[in-house]
Amino acid sequence: MSGTTDFEALRRALAENSERPEGPARNARAEELLAEAEKLDIPLAVIEALGHQVRVYNYSSEKDRVFVPFARLLRMWDERPEDFDAYEAHALHWTFKWMTAGMLGQPHIPLASVENWLGEMARRYRVAGYSERAVRAAEFGIASHTGDRTRAERAYAAWLAADRDDMADCHACELHGQGGWQVESGRDAEGLELWWPVVEGEFTCAHEPHGVLARSLVPLLRLGRVEEARAHHLRGIRLVRPMESMRDAYAAHVEFCALSGNEARALELLAERPAYFTDSGHPRGLLEFLAVVTLLMDRLTSLGRGDREVPGPAGRTWTARELAGHARGEALALAARFDARNGTSHIGDLTRATMAAEPLVERLPLGVRTAPAPPPAPEEVPAEEPGVHELLARARLLSETLQPDAPQAWAALARAADGTGLDARARAELADNEAMSLGPEGIPVFERAASLWAEAGDLGEALAARARGAYVRALTGEAEAALKTVDALYDEVLALYAEEATGPRQTAGVLISRARVLMRCVHEGAPAQDAERAAREVLAFVGGRTGDDIRLVARGAEARAMLAELTELGGDLSRAAELFRRAVAEFTGAGLPWFAVEYEARVGALARHLGEPAEAERALRSALEHGGAWLEPTGRAQLHLQLAELIGARDGTEEAAGHALQAAHWADEAGESGTFGAWGRHLLGGLLLRQGRWTEAAEVLESALAELSAEVHGDGALVQTRWWLGDCLSELGEHRAAAEHRLLAAGIAEHWPEQQDHATLAHLAGESLGAADLPADADRAYVRAGELWEALGNPYFTVRALRARAWLAPRLAAGVPGVRALMARAVQVCGKALAEADDPLEGARLTAELGHTHRQFGDLLATVGEGEEALAELERSAALFATLGAEGLHDRTGAELAAAALEAGLGRTAEAKARARAVLAAYKGAVGDGSADGTDGTDGTVRARRETAYRLLDGD
Repeated sequence: MSGTTDFEALRRALAENSERPEGPARNARAEELLAEAEKLDIPLAVIEALGHQVRVYNYSSEKDRVFVPFARLLRMWDERPEDFDAYEAHALHWTFKWMTAGMLGQPHIPLASVENWLGEMARRYRVAGYSERAVRAAEFGIASHTGDRTRAERAYAAWLAADRDDMADCHACELHGQGGWQVESGRDAEGLELWWPVVEGEFTCAHEPHGVLARSLVPLLRLGRVEEARAHHLRGIRLVRPMESMRDAYAAHVEFCALSGNEARALELLAERPAYFTDSGHPRGLLEFLAVVTLLMDRLTSLGRGDREVPGPAGRTWTARELAGHARGEALALAARFDARNGTSHIGDLTRATMAAEPLVERLPLGVRTAPAPPPAPEEVPAEEPGVHELLARARLLSETLQPDAPQAWAALARAADGTGLDARARAELADNEAMSLGPEGIPVFERAASLWAEAGDLGEALAARARGAYVRALTGEAEAALKTVDALYDEVLALYAEEATGPRQTAGVLISRARVLMRCVHEGAPAQDAERAAREVLAFVGGRTGDDIRLVARGAEARAMLAELTELGGDLSRAAELFRRAVAEFTGAGLPWFAVEYEARVGALARHLGEPAEAERALRSALEHGGAWLEPTGRAQLHLQLAELIGARDGTEEAAGHALQAAHWADEAGESGTFGAWGRHLLGGLLLRQGRWTEAAEVLESALAELSAEVHGDGALVQTRWWLGDCLSELGEHRAAAEHRLLAAGIAEHWPEQQDHATLAHLAGESLGAADLPADADRAYVRAGELWEALGNPYFTVRALRARAWLAPRLAAGVPGVRALMARAVQVCGKALAEADDPLEGARLTAELGHTHRQFGDLLATVGEGEEALAELERSAALFATLGAEGLHDRTGAELAAAALEAGLGRTAEAKARARAVLAAYKGAVGDGSADGTDGTDGTVRARRETAYRLLDGD
């Protein structure tokens, strides 16, 4: 350690290194520090450096290196225990537990050596006066590792029965192990119940709830608690990412993705940690990782993706099939080494079970960006395929009833018939349906279909096929040419119908196509009258003729929807919504709900525009219901997005989050992750934030940022996403990252005409920079925020920015003079605004702000040793709050008690006690005696103030 010349400097360097991320760099630094410690000729310095080395090795991928420094420590203890202080003596005994577990993870260490070490641990704990709890927990670890259930159950019971003492693992780690045994024993619910206090944050440590969140994933899936599983994944993966030593927990997240239809997400996780494929310092962790890699690669291969390139060990490229073979071989070889050492098949059995696991959920949306699910593997061809005539009958039935899977039935017939074995009518039907699936390229196919219809003797269907082709031509931009064609067909079909040479269905087919073409003309700028007449003509024609013919019903419903659209274009939105609702009712009444989806969605859009959110929500829910399994992913994503926005606006946060999650999922499935998917994640992140689910929200918002763009989603979405992400990271204690996002958002908002958001973001960035221990950067952010607040005429936040800078001043060159100058300016700004206020409520708010300013001025001066001046500021604060009466009571007593504590510190005991009595009297006069526990409507404030006052009066 270059430059370290004394013990205290060594200790500072050790503490610094402890805060560095886990990994080889931290380990190398620990080795340097040990070398420097040895130069000091102070035994305790070497002991502390060795203990540090043991800790960093244990929490890294180089766990196998931990035994050498520990052996040296143990020898030093045996030779000269007096060289150890109390902390290092405790740490030495604590580390025995790591040695036992560490030996189990190294298959080259004989099991007899592990057992001997357990005995040595038990002996030394007895000598030191420690409970057997940690010893029995270690014995349980050996028994469960080797598969000796009888011994494991006995050790487990002894572990729980023994007293907790200084050698017992923390509550979080103990519950991790206890819950894990329940799960391993097939008791998932019991295991999850034991883990619950860790998941909820009641018990935590440096590596929990990281581990518990990971181990809970598969049990949650098995129990069908998929919402919790998703949340645990989003929380847990963020926690384990920076923890190099937690390869087993990371593998559990990959396993979860492989078993929940998120194979693409699992591959992304593998790509993030390439070293995990080869780090050999902890063979058991490598084994668990390779078993999960095998599971994932087998899964991809079964889905027909065996030739896909995947992340793998460095030095070559890998396909999923190749990596499956490699990982399986390595994992089974490692498992065999463990089993040979243990004399059981337990590790091999667990490894094979992991690799052979079947998916527990077909596809669980996670909310973060993922690639679309791979297509299912081709189904085996049945021994007896349906014949052509069987396929034709099925296709005709589906078409007759307008079923949504009719196109697939005609496509199956086309593959089977191969142009042969069908009469002219069947070939006409086949061509007609093929043309419908081809878009603009289907126009000539419609002509071929028309010829075949004519050959089959159905002139009406021939005209209807040509009319359909004309409509497709109109969609390509040739509306005028299409209209000429369809007008001629219209005349022909009406003549045929008058001569009873065709039926109502064929005639309606031409009429609806003509109406569609005219609607297209309207969208290109033509007057609406002709289109309206055409739609009404369809309605008049099918009215009374429908009978049981749902095709005619569908034509009428479509025509009514056209009238609704024309009414909307004319500006009568309420009437348009009513017409769309009627069209929906006609489709659903005919048993054709999938045709109603578009129109129900239009009702939803109109209702939102009309300020009828309840009706909009009803319509969108109905649209989803009507579409059912046939709704296209893009349409499903859009409907869920709109519902998320609507329900979120009425504070239905949890349900809205569910819709945002589904929107993101279906957008990804549709290949729209950069448009609807990014917006869905943006909404989901904000809704999770609103629920206080900071970690999940951060994961989702970071995923959204990867694809949000100003061009597609607008500057506002980028600013809001970074704002929300900054809030999440601030709550998670990631202050530098929070500051970065807040500053980037402020940089965009800086160019907006309205500067409120810019000011707020600059202020928030100041808070984050201050919390990140970057006082100079924080001061600059507050300067900018203060300037903006002042320009906006907001005295409250102008003053708060000045106060924040004053708190930073002692850490900067400004020092105490800077504190005085900034606080004086804050008092001036607040006082000026108060003098100009003409509204009593505004005056009271500004008085309170001024009171807080004097209070903080006093607190700040007290921290820098300016007691008398601080006392004066606290008295000014108390006087201002006193003018507010009952509304200022708690703030006044807070200032009085701060002044009393200051006076007590200055040796003015009598004055301090007088203030304490005044506080007690103030509360007695204001709220009566209050309840004994302080629950008298002031949520503990009274109790806290009284307790402080009584402490100041102690001895009276």
